[in-house]
Amino acid sequence: MIALMAAMFFAAINQTIVGTAMPRIIAMLGGIEHYTWVITIYMLTSTIATVLVGKLSDIYGRKPFLLAGIVIFIIGAFLSGLSTNIFQMITYRGIQGLGGGILMSATVTAVGDLFAPRERAKWTGIMMAIFGFSSVIGPTLGGFMVDHMAWKWIFWIFLPFGIVAFFMIWKMFPKTARSTSESIDYLGSIFLSLTIVALLLGFSWAGSKYEWGSPEILSLFGASILGVIILILIERKAKSPVLPLSLFKNSIVTISMVVGFLMNAGMMGAMIYLPFFVQGVEGVSPTNSGFINMPMSLAMIVLSTLVGRWISKSGKYKRYALMGMPFMVVAMIIMAFMSNIAMAVVSMIVFGIGLGLSMPVFTLTVQNAVAPSMLGVATATNTLFRNLGGTIGIAIMGTIMNTSLTNKLEAAVSSGKGPDLTKLDPESAKQLSAFMNPQMLLDQPKLKELHATLPEQIQPLFNQLIEMLRNALSDSLTVVFLSGTALLVVAALLVLFLKEIPLRSGEKKIEVTAEGKSESKNLEKTVPTAH
Repeated sequence: MIALMAAMFFAAINQTIVGTAMPRIIAMLGGIEHYTWVITIYMLTSTIATVLVGKLSDIYGRKPFLLAGIVIFIIGAFLSGLSTNIFQMITYRGIQGLGGGILMSATVTAVGDLFAPRERAKWTGIMMAIFGFSSVIGPTLGGFMVDHMAWKWIFWIFLPFGIVAFFMIWKMFPKTARSTSESIDYLGSIFLSLTIVALLLGFSWAGSKYEWGSPEILSLFGASILGVIILILIERKAKSPVLPLSLFKNSIVTISMVVGFLMNAGMMGAMIYLPFFVQGVEGVSPTNSGFINMPMSLAMIVLSTLVGRWISKSGKYKRYALMGMPFMVVAMIIMAFMSNIAMAVVSMIVFGIGLGLSMPVFTLTVQNAVAPSMLGVATATNTLFRNLGGTIGIAIMGTIMNTSLTNKLEAAVSSGKGPDLTKLDPESAKQLSAFMNPQMLLDQPKLKELHATLPEQIQPLFNQLIEMLRNALSDSLTVVFLSGTALLVVAALLVLFLKEIPLRSGEKKIEVTAEGKSESKNLEKTVPTAH
């Protein structure tokens, strides 16, 4: 478990340390219009890796995928630190996402291998707390480093930790024999990957690179629909389907996955833009921006650990999801109308309470409702839906953000709220109009430097321009956060329909024989599968 927690921490810290610093990194590299791609490509590659590895790890065991995930993640992180432009950053983050998807899927499923569901609840809570701990130190450390060091060290500082995690798992994690009765579903894997790519590209490009009704976007959505139809036909006849359709006959699994999808769409889509308010609107440095995220992580750590223990003792889990979702909705509403840093901190605390109560529940419900032989593929499919929700949420929120920002700026200029450039000579007016870019707000040191170098007569108009940009950004973020709120409300309502079945108890562990072969001993009490 220490080895698994080390692997989880390595993957999680490399994600959270980047979040706060990324707006500044993108401002340095240039290309804010591609900002969502840096996030989307990671989610895209990790999503595909997660779902494919789920079934493969049921066949070949978790260990090879845990080790491969760490190696690929290390390579991606190292290359990301060498990026010289936005397109290199996007490519290398894609490699990192591939490793991250493999690692996170195999880590969560491995906990299911080692413990029965009742005992698993406690360990799931602890794993969520590890993720939360990385969320505490990651953003603050990332902000501090981007303020005081070369930004490449954000990607490199924890690489030695990954090497340690690799050797711990290599030495300690038990080997598992290949399941000879299972075969790889190559055709299903190909069409599942193609469907995911078409769907996510459609949502990522719609409204930004192409119009929503353009032939390119309609073709991508059409291809994803066709891909789903073909995938269903393949999976109905496949001997060992990569995405078993029988999973969706189980109402607990289906509702858990849909709630996970909506929860991540609302949460990721909105949370990714919180630094834009803190750094762009309020002018807070990345270091202090990390401190603002800290209360959410602390609340999540404490509650997820406690909730895991409470579920293990009582065997009841639905009540915690019912309590947690309203907290997340309220937090998002506060974000939508926040006007200062204090409100941002309050929203983070409330959101952390909601996350801590809800997060350990939905993986547990899925793992408890399926047979042990389907543990990997069920966990991976659940993670697939969460990742799809997060990726689609980020893409749609990005479109909402860009569209709203353009409209707000046009409205401000036409209504006369912007600086009056007619008072300036043509050369000065051209110089000032070139600053009509919200990207400037994310690099405060550069903004101050720019202000100091401008002629004295232009400085008041420059200040007026910056104020207009901040107001437009703030109004656009309100629209983004309200969109996230709507999705979380739907997720909260769906939790009401989640059936609760007793958590299986007993011993379930992997033992390694003297010859190095493993034997899975399952002494669980059996319960009927819930439909």
